[in-house]
Amino acid sequence: MASAVTTAFAAGPPIGISPVDTGSLPSTGEEWLTVNPYRAETAGVDVWKEAVEVGASGYNQNCARCHGIEGVSGGLAPDLRYLEAEEYGDEWYAERFRSGMTQNGITKMPAFEEQLGQDAAWAIRTYIETRPDSDAMDAVSDELKALRDQMAEYASNADGADVDALKARLTEIGEGIDTLSGAPVADSIALRAAAQIDGTPAAYKTAAETLTIGLSAAN
Repeated sequence: MASAVTTAFAAGPPIGISPVDTGSLPSTGEEWLTVNPYRAETAGVDVWKEAVEVGASGYNQNCARCHGIEGVSGGLAPDLRYLEAEEYGDEWYAERFRSGMTQNGITKMPAFEEQLGQDAAWAIRTYIETRPDSDAMDAVSDELKALRDQMAEYASNADGADVDALKARLTEIGEGIDTLSGAPVADSIALRAAAQIDGTPAAYKTAAETLTIGLSAAN
């Protein structure tokens, strides 16, 4: 899969680099690591979730214009979803993040090390490697649309809603969606929506919007 991400950029470098608020993520220190420290099996689920959230913000501000929304490349830049979620992929990612890429004297990707730092780097890496497989999302899109419509109705009147059943089904769907990187858990819209439901109309509205936005991005 590594060959899928070593394709040279055809687009020019981004205009400007936006700072990333790394929140309360544990500091990674000054010496650059060779393995992502924010994976759930290493840092715990709570840190992993925060890293995904921080990484999503950092990616959308600095990477999506070239690498694509949700990591889905349009072909002008490498599709980073295929970068293996293991040490080999981490080393490749860290080198490119720190040094950028120049080809034939033209900067194809700027160096982000000094502007963003290591904490932001690994948060973005965590977000990238948890992108769901598009084919897997397509396979469950019809059911997610039906669940979205159901929750949109509950946003107006939640009488009769079975919150536990909805959360369980969304979680089951989410846990069945693979990543392209080999990471064990995909940060899918199904899991996001499941986490947002608490039985209140406002929460159903939020979860329905999460599914709507995610399904639109997938298409």
